[in-house]
Amino acid sequence: MRICYNFTQTFGLSGIVFLLCFLYTKINKNLFANKQEGIIITLKEIAKEAGVSISTVSRVVNKNSTSAASKEVQDRIWEIVRRTGYTPNSTARDLKKGTKSNAEPPSRSIACLFARSEDSKSDLFFSNLARSIEQEAFKHNYVLKYSFTAIDLHHPNTFHLISDNHVDGVIVLGRCDSQTLSFLKQYFKFVAYTGLNNLDAKYDQIISDGYEAGKTAMKHLMELGHTRIGYIGETKKEDRYTAYCDSLTAARISYHKEYVVNVPLSLEGGYEGAKGLLRRNSDITAIFCSNDITAIGAMKALKEAGKRIPEDISIISIDDIDTAQYVSPMLTTVHMPVEEMGQMAVKILIDRIKGGHKLPIKINLPFYLANRESCGICPFPHRQGK
Repeated sequence: MRICYNFTQTFGLSGIVFLLCFLYTKINKNLFANKQEGIIITLKEIAKEAGVSISTVSRVVNKNSTSAASKEVQDRIWEIVRRTGYTPNSTARDLKKGTKSNAEPPSRSIACLFARSEDSKSDLFFSNLARSIEQEAFKHNYVLKYSFTAIDLHHPNTFHLISDNHVDGVIVLGRCDSQTLSFLKQYFKFVAYTGLNNLDAKYDQIISDGYEAGKTAMKHLMELGHTRIGYIGETKKEDRYTAYCDSLTAARISYHKEYVVNVPLSLEGGYEGAKGLLRRNSDITAIFCSNDITAIGAMKALKEAGKRIPEDISIISIDDIDTAQYVSPMLTTVHMPVEEMGQMAVKILIDRIKGGHKLPIKINLPFYLANRESCGICPFPHRQGK
């Protein structure tokens, strides 16, 4: 108070007004400078935090190069990008390349719903799918603002998250029930779905057919002479389980309920499922698992029981996550085009947001059998029965 009083006595009221105007101008000038330099500073900060060069960060986020760095480094960079809210500056890239472009519109945003997973990082297939979505969205000047799971829908904070953070659209990862669909219809104007199961809803769908992939897996086992085939995975409204049943029927092989274990698609589910099958059915020669994570858990249980893979028992699954090539023996699985599914889901959603199409679109992407080491010829063909 004494300082202000002395200043007023010395320079008068006009002096105080001048000082306030000067400080206001100075502060705004600094804020403007920071805003102008924000992208450069943010790039440097990303590189520093990730422990890589600025050029590496630039190649990853601007060119979406899969060879720019290791998978672990790319994941680290994208986590920092998401957390800091960094957005691409196409104008700067065009100036560097010597090209011209129209003024870049403001960055827009989308969200992801993990409909099948309790934890967005617990399922490698869906976490890889989400990574593909985030990177493709980034190329189109969209950011992945937040992700949530179906379980989160029952938490009050989720409603605040959605209502307080507007996004332009949402991508659903994996099959969801009618209650979840009703929720999405209420809170999101634009919705796209991607997964392995067909969705009974009038939304854009980008799928790789899990039913046909399941039939491909079963056909491979049958061609090796297996007829006593177990199933580990989910059974309710699950296309891969339907494929298991239909394949047995088509081959005139009897269905045995004791060959089927209904478990969550997880390492623990596969481990416990395989132990259950072994307790009940010592004569099974092959197992079809709904996904790779479940199969890897099952392989651990089989090895602990002294079963040799594939000499004593064959195992096959669906997804072809990176880990499938690093287990021993390497897992035979049906490769699903997870990266392409994510990329196409983003493109279709953005086209819907921009009014490019009105009717629901369904795109079915191809898959293929990745034949490795975990399947072999049936060891006891004389014991096989129909």
